[in-house]
Amino acid sequence: MTLTDVTNEEASGRGRLGGRWIDDWEPEDPGFWERTGRSIANRNLWASIFVEHVGFSVWTLWSVFVLFMGPEYGVDAAGKFFLGATATLVGAVLRVPYTFAVARFGGRNWTIVSGLLLLIPTVAAAFVLQPGTPYAVFVLMAALAGFGGGNFASSMTNINTFFPEGRKGTALGLNAGGGNLGVAVIQLVALLVIATAGAGSPKLLLAVYIPLIVICAVCAALFMDNLSSVRNDTGAFRLAVADRDTAIMSLLYIGTFGSFIGYSFAFGLVLQTQFGRTPLQAAALTFIGPLLGSFIRPLGGWLADRFGGARVTAVNFLAMAAAAVVCIVASTFASLPLFVAGFIALFVFSGVGNGSTYKMIPAIFRRKALARIASADAALLHARRVSGAAIGLIAAVGALGGLLINLAFRQSFAATGSGVPAFWVFFAFYLVCTVVTVVVYLRAPSRAAAGAAVAV
Repeated sequence: MTLTDVTNEEASGRGRLGGRWIDDWEPEDPGFWERTGRSIANRNLWASIFVEHVGFSVWTLWSVFVLFMGPEYGVDAAGKFFLGATATLVGAVLRVPYTFAVARFGGRNWTIVSGLLLLIPTVAAAFVLQPGTPYAVFVLMAALAGFGGGNFASSMTNINTFFPEGRKGTALGLNAGGGNLGVAVIQLVALLVIATAGAGSPKLLLAVYIPLIVICAVCAALFMDNLSSVRNDTGAFRLAVADRDTAIMSLLYIGTFGSFIGYSFAFGLVLQTQFGRTPLQAAALTFIGPLLGSFIRPLGGWLADRFGGARVTAVNFLAMAAAAVVCIVASTFASLPLFVAGFIALFVFSGVGNGSTYKMIPAIFRRKALARIASADAALLHARRVSGAAIGLIAAVGALGGLLINLAFRQSFAATGSGVPAFWVFFAFYLVCTVVTVVVYLRAPSRAAAGAAVAV
């Protein structure tokens, strides 16, 4: 292995940007991995988790800001749901270019840049977050918070390259779970701010996160590396776009991760709007769902390993549909305890589904490649290329589910003053996802013969 600290001038001569570059990286070599690979990979992993964690917090910043926005802001419930939808949309769209940025600029280099970009939505919000600000400015601020949503894609793409195949699952699970926890942490910080300083002090959140953004970017600079071997593979991207399974798994990921991020934005606002909770009362509950959904994500992957990704995903969607019914019943009878239980169940099952669907993606492309390509080594190489590109696309499309959830709540409350119609839509969608999973990945003999049925 050669780890070089190159100057910008030296790097430009070699066709890459400056920074810490590793030229020889062979994680599949057991000797290399034990000697030096493991320690370097783990060092990059923990620094990456830190930046991604802060990124998720910034992405969901407006899910807590709306709790501070009382009548003096002049923004109704529909307008607040639209702020969450805006942040979700921008974050989802940015996941595509962020996926390719790692190969273009280097994993360490891009992590530093993507971390520092988080200063834009936070510093800007510090100047405008006050009563009397035009609503259009709040929408722009929510859009800027989308920078935090793109971090997941680049972080997962980068960490995927550092670990051998047998350790990718654990590494990616830690990376994703640590990032998802940023949602719960910022809601806990908001609870602390509201409890100590009151609902009129939202800028205290920024006083916490602006220094934290600088610290995480510095950590990326000190502890991360670029890999020379990582290159953009536009051919794999085109293959992934054209593959029907990419579209199908994107639909299923809308139901799992889309639900997680969408409910993260909406939970506190629904409690305020439908049950008349104060900002403090809402903040005391909102962090529970994202916290449990983040921690349980690895369980979904473990269950998929043991019982089959498609089986776990199908059963999980049925559980999500049942949880939506609980929320409908609770809303009808104005039962806050039952509603909170049902909503938290949606978070928990979305976390399980995140793990099981992510396990399905490489398995699908691996089985298809093995069925079509005679050489096992060539088949596995092809599967890694295409599934890697597919994961980035699926992550981007799946995040759009958060947009749809917030738009559904916005329309539901605007039309009826209740979230019940939105929950009926979610219930129907989860049933559709159940049927798709069963028909495509459990019951279709032709696809099983083609290696696409996923019982892993």
